[in-house]
Amino acid sequence: MSRSHVIEIRLDNIHQLFNSMDPSPFNERDLDHDAEEFIVSWAQEYPLNEPIRLVIHLRHEPEGSTAEQIEAAIRHYFSYRAMISRLEFARHMKDARISLAIGVVFLAVCLTLSHAVGARSGGGGGWQGILSEVLLIAGWVAMWKPVDTVLYRWWPVLRLRRIHSKLAAVPVKLHVDPPHV
Repeated sequence: MSRSHVIEIRLDNIHQLFNSMDPSPFNERDLDHDAEEFIVSWAQEYPLNEPIRLVIHLRHEPEGSTAEQIEAAIRHYFSYRAMISRLEFARHMKDARISLAIGVVFLAVCLTLSHAVGARSGGGGGWQGILSEVLLIAGWVAMWKPVDTVLYRWWPVLRLRRIHSKLAAVPVKLHVDPPHV
């Protein structure tokens, strides 16, 4: 049985949660950059398969907005970020395929030239042997980044996409803290 993890934020008022420069209606406003970073960084700490909740502690009762509106605004924002993350993932994979194709073609050219120069030198040393080795190394070094991108660089992009999708459904609870005496 998995347990629910809690992400807690303490604010003076609910407007600190949202980007003050965003002119959109309340339910479509962007989260404040620091608030988003805080929420996402905590969500990354927990396993993706375990539920999370967001608890917002406020010093003052929210004016002009209900808990349901705030929850809807937060979910809307992370739904939007999940969509952007999906697009970024698709773009990343397209770029990876293109760079891999270019790398393979470049490697094939380098291997062909290396073989031709090596055959011409008769397997001996000299500048032709050095050029043959340089072409061989250059071809494999050119493959480093495409292979790295295809094998490893997409995992963090996919994980962020999953976190945004998870946060798009996060239950949000508002808690107005009593004033300290």
